[in-house]
Amino acid sequence: MRITIDEEKCCGAGQCVLVAPEVFDQRDEDGVVVLLEAEPPAEQHAAAREAAAVCPAAAIEVLV
Repeated sequence: MRITIDEEKCCGAGQCVLVAPEVFDQRDEDGVVVLLEAEPPAEQHAAAREAAAVCPAAAIEVLV
């Protein structure tokens, strides 16, 4: 699994951080998503997929 983010789309809702804090964080200054693990371990795959699904701006892409 590989994750990419589109910072331009990110609205700073923070849902990704709530669902998968090991994979995502937010910048302090504007709340834009920060990708901590572009290739997360298998135990984080389900949370990463859920984070992408709940992102209101569709800023997260999960590639298999």
